[in-house]
Amino acid sequence: MSATSAFAVAAVGRAQRMSTRVVFFIAGFVMSAWAPMVPLAKARIGLDDGTLGLLLLGLGGGSILAMPFAGYLTAHRGCRWTMVRSALLLCLLLPVLAGAPSIAWLAVGLVLFGACMGLLDCAMNIQAVLVEKASDDAVMSGFHGMYSVGGIAGAAGMTALLSLGMAPLPASLIVVAIVLAALWQAAGAFLRHGSERDGPLFAMPRGIVLFLGVLCFIVFLTEGAMLDWSAVFLVSVRSMDPALAGLGYAAFAVTMTIGRLTGDVLVNRLGGVRIVLLGGACAAAGLAIALLLPGWPAALVGFALVGAGCSNIVPVLFSAVGRQQRMPQSSAIPAMVSLGYAGILLGPATIGFLAHWIDLSWALGSLVLLLLFVSASARYLR
Repeated sequence: MSATSAFAVAAVGRAQRMSTRVVFFIAGFVMSAWAPMVPLAKARIGLDDGTLGLLLLGLGGGSILAMPFAGYLTAHRGCRWTMVRSALLLCLLLPVLAGAPSIAWLAVGLVLFGACMGLLDCAMNIQAVLVEKASDDAVMSGFHGMYSVGGIAGAAGMTALLSLGMAPLPASLIVVAIVLAALWQAAGAFLRHGSERDGPLFAMPRGIVLFLGVLCFIVFLTEGAMLDWSAVFLVSVRSMDPALAGLGYAAFAVTMTIGRLTGDVLVNRLGGVRIVLLGGACAAAGLAIALLLPGWPAALVGFALVGAGCSNIVPVLFSAVGRQQRMPQSSAIPAMVSLGYAGILLGPATIGFLAHWIDLSWALGSLVLLLLFVSASARYLR
């Protein structure tokens, strides 16, 4: 290979890695931009808490229903085709959610928005697996780190626009403009191909894929519990000022983002097995500190450790599912992502059910045992 052709190959590799980072950022940016608009939609349509909760379930339900199709589409149409179209549909649906005038509009919009997000989530992870396979080093953590960065930027940006008095609809159009600009710059380097085509449209996870999916379920369950229950724990158990209770999830999210942005270096140095072993133990120890030591400062430290511990486990699991040979990637990756989403959807509700029957501290304590199981399972990733 000549020096010129070698440089061209390296340039294509860099372009693919950068475009993958951009699409992960887009997914986190669009998804989190919707969150600050939820209370405004509730007030505009006049929804009670129960009705809003049912409508929001449509978001996750739409994602899970659409995920199996993502593997089929990427295998037969390619990653670029699937990601560009799902991202464009998200840009169309976000203003619909921002200005939905009735329950019917909001319900249909949420299901379709969730379906497009599920398609994008699976397709971008399939591209991430393929790009990492073509790389000499681990790069998956950095991709997922950009999703976290996009999440922070989307939530903060939309909150800032709304706090300045801008209405949800024009604010959502600003988000759409940013996404379209990023998509325009990155789409040219998206992979035209996908994974192999021999997988079925629907496939139940089995063997190592089921095992990896269970681990992914536990980690996402933990993330969902931190999102929905950390503030409740700080207020009801640690007597923290409700105005400051959001610091619990902030501590978790910040260390998770930092962990993922620096995770590729750690994975390349320590290996995926040690990352899962140490990460699961760190997260379990952090949650134990939050539950056992008195005072809310200790709880904040504990939640920060949970974020640091969990940060790189899921990227390592996605790298592992890309290496397995038991199932085609076009079926395996959507199956694992679906199990992860199920953890986010079912986890907070399960914690709430247990808290009702026993105690919130004991309910969260069950996660310590599950995280220790994740840590102990690391040796099977070899």
